[in-house]
Amino acid sequence: MSHSAASEVRPRFRELLSATGVYAVTDDSLAPELLAAAVSELLDAGIRLFQYRDKVRPDRQRVEIAVALGDLTHATGGMLLVNDRVDIALAAGADGAHLGQDDLPVDVGREMLGPDLVLGASASYPPEIEIARSAGADYVGFGAVFSTDTKPDAEYAGLDRLEEACRQSALPVVGIGGITVERAGDVIGRGAAGVAVVSALFRAEDPAAAARRLLDEVRAARNR
Repeated sequence: MSHSAASEVRPRFRELLSATGVYAVTDDSLAPELLAAAVSELLDAGIRLFQYRDKVRPDRQRVEIAVALGDLTHATGGMLLVNDRVDIALAAGADGAHLGQDDLPVDVGREMLGPDLVLGASASYPPEIEIARSAGADYVGFGAVFSTDTKPDAEYAGLDRLEEACRQSALPVVGIGGITVERAGDVIGRGAAGVAVVSALFRAEDPAAAARRLLDEVRAARNR
């Protein structure tokens, strides 16, 4: 990647988040071929931001999957970040990484990624957002907004705390945790820049139809 192309990655992420308001986080219970098929369906439906989340596979296979998903997303103008692992993001040529609260410190992640790639950070309380921003994060994933089967031990933040976070944040806030198509409008209505979704997309009977409904809900909520 040339320097000029690399320097456009972070602005491009913000542009796509602003345009779509939906951030698809992959489900590691899916076999790689099924995951790739689901990502293709979601891309066809208009989703452009993806986070590869994998807590179960060996690192070598994670890199292989991330490369394949990156090829899919980049071919349609989308972007791929890697959850938890900056090293895998770099090895796979992804657009950046997202760090949870038990992962590398955000400032270390920024140093490893350099100035051009995207870095997200998780937060559960409003004061954590400024800490993440100061350390080099581009956005925060805030939650869990609702209880979620994906992370059953995650602290439940709720809509009121999300709204407080959005009011105080100098970074885009993406709501995550238990967000369904039906709940997405409430999250956007509280000031979130977008919604991050796992089950409502990757465990849907028809992922493409779910994606189109989700995009429509976000668009409608923004216009209210």
